Amino acid sequence: MQQRSVLITGCSSGIGFDAAHGLKSRGWRVFASCRQETDCVRFRAEGFESPRIDYTRPETIAAGLSEVLDATGGTLDALFNNGAHAIPGALEDLPIEGLRALFEANVFGWHDLTRRAMPVMRAQGHGRIVNHSSVLGLVVMPWRGAYNATKHALEGLTDTLRLEMRDTPIHVITLNTGPVTSKIRVNSIPHFEKWVDWENSPRAPQYREKLLKRLYESRGKDMFELPPSAVTAKLVHALESRRPRPRYYVTTATHLMGAARRVLTTRAMDALCAKGG
Repeated sequence: MQQRSVLITGCSSGIGFDAAHGLKSRGWRVFASCRQETDCVRFRAEGFESPRIDYTRPETIAAGLSEVLDATGGTLDALFNNGAHAIPGALEDLPIEGLRALFEANVFGWHDLTRRAMPVMRAQGHGRIVNHSSVLGLVVMPWRGAYNATKHALEGLTDTLRLEMRDTPIHVITLNTGPVTSKIRVNSIPHFEKWVDWENSPRAPQYREKLLKRLYESRGKDMFELPPSAVTAKLVHALESRRPRPRYYVTTATHLMGAARRVLTTRAMDALCAKGG
């Protein structure tokens, strides 16, 4: 049988890194894409095929997918949209340019890559598209407004695509991940410093008391935090199960918040989610 192929984005660290290694160990032909060429070089040194894909640069999306299809003879069994980042801060301090930039990276680039992959999957008669959402695609928490918004947008796109593809052999799947060990906090710092003028914010005291400490100081593991391998385990089921679920929850926090939003009033959910600030 031909080796199954999967394109994974955001593989430089954390969840993407673990998924790339985990699927390769299971016999998948893994195309581990990264935003930075230096990270691609590192993967190639490990024996991976690693096209550069930066969701904010459409030319890299087109070139990266073309590189994959050239290598496979025009096929792709699965796509795992995973690469994303955050811009912490209060929404009243976030300029529209910052929000637009985050949507380019976390939503529009994903849509672009997905649309380019779908004709390939239609032509070959099968395919799986897995979008990595978050518990923050189900509920919201303060200081994470931009990230909340992109994940809620992703939920709408993925749910709609899943419905529209019901008459095709392409499965569309969502992973909702809660606290998982990664570099998302550290990686968000440059974006925070670029876009958020917190010192001139009416919330400057709150930034000093809460967000800056959480952002710049390592506090150890969060409650319910799991290693990236927990996500890989659900990804394996999504890709290899004969009848994959439309949605997978990862971590206890995601299960709890998913249940809470079904039974609590809006006022009660607001009180619960506000504690995350």
